Amino acid sequence: MSDSSLRQNIISLREERGWSQVELARKTGMDNTALNRIEKGTRKVSSAELESFATAFDVSTDFLLGNSNKEHYYELTDKEKQDIGVQAEKLMEGIESGNNLNFYGEPATEEQKNRLLIAVKTAMEMNKKEAKRKFTPKKYRY
Repeated sequence: MSDSSLRQNIISLREERGWSQVELARKTGMDNTALNRIEKGTRKVSSAELESFATAFDVSTDFLLGNSNKEHYYELTDKEKQDIGVQAEKLMEGIESGNNLNFYGEPATEEQKNRLLIAVKTAMEMNKKEAKRKFTPKKYRY
């Protein structure tokens, strides 16, 4: 960990959110003078303060420290997003054909198939309602 990268990340995140040093100090329960010294690089950050910064900014400590480019541990990678897209396409093909509906390599149970159909139907209903709200001419709205 580089102290300068931590310091720079704190400054950048604070400025991105439009917070003053006083606001960030209040959010972290820290003295404004201490925060000022941290940002100037004349004071180190304790582990408790690091946690407070992570909580205030809603990011991971690894992100603050510069050890990760993901703000949250649970963010999906591009590969995970691509894999989910492929899986979703296969699921929809399975629903349409009624064959080869699998979840992570295992054949879907009837209960899983029913849940999936309910979810798809619900999503389609929501989309239809939204389309009707957007595209129904005013004279046909009641």
